[in-house]
Amino acid sequence: MATPADKVSDSLPAVSYDVSEQIATISFNRPEKQNTISGAMLNTLSEYLLKADADNDVRAIIVTGTGRFFCAGLDLRGDSDIGSGLSNQSNNSVNLDLRNTPPTVLHNLDTPTICALNGSAAGYGMDLALGCDIRLMADGAKMAAAFTARGVVPESGGTWILPRLLGWSKAAELIFTGRTLPAAECESLGLVSHVVPADEIHQAARDLALEIATNAPLAVQASKRMMRMGMNENFNDHVHHVFLQLLPLFRSEDFREGMASFMEKRKAEFKGR
Repeated sequence: MATPADKVSDSLPAVSYDVSEQIATISFNRPEKQNTISGAMLNTLSEYLLKADADNDVRAIIVTGTGRFFCAGLDLRGDSDIGSGLSNQSNNSVNLDLRNTPPTVLHNLDTPTICALNGSAAGYGMDLALGCDIRLMADGAKMAAAFTARGVVPESGGTWILPRLLGWSKAAELIFTGRTLPAAECESLGLVSHVVPADEIHQAARDLALEIATNAPLAVQASKRMMRMGMNENFNDHVHHVFLQLLPLFRSEDFREGMASFMEKRKAEFKGR
């Protein structure tokens, strides 16, 4: 079971986890530090993502923040666990284990993920948002691809995701310039699905998650796996893999319920079996 990361107060963990109505919500709660992520928070975030994915009662995951920022990146202050770790490394001895870091975990989840960008995202926070399946953005929020301006690359998936989302030219322009984009431009480029008023962002994300949760979870998860595999397959191989995914679905209780509810003109009650 995940343990809380460093706390903002005795009652509020820096990363919180809640499940209700089949929706898991993971929130960053460091508004006074722009929701920058410490090393302890990275571990807790990965644990919470895996916990939600393993819970058969969770049908969608929302990742969001509190305050004015979604996440302003990694906490690189000299006295932070990440900042002090980097400052103590020699130029050629930085070792990173990426197997269980949030971007890798996030990419491999079968449960749908929604990022509710309550505020601006920069650096690691931007990559984290891009790693979610769907992004909703508050109208006053921004995305800052400020990696090259800080002497680094998009270290958490951005160089893989952005060319696929935007095409090579647009992705190159954004990464090479380190530009900051307002919400409207993020929506026009396709970086986010919808821009909504800031005071509606959490409810909008929850409404979308609940809409997803009404469908057959095994089929939703299989669809996500197929989309992920399809990114690196030719068409013929992909069609073959889709057929293999269909076989167990045809034997599921949810398939029978889906067909019965359609014939009986009623709302389906899916059990995830």
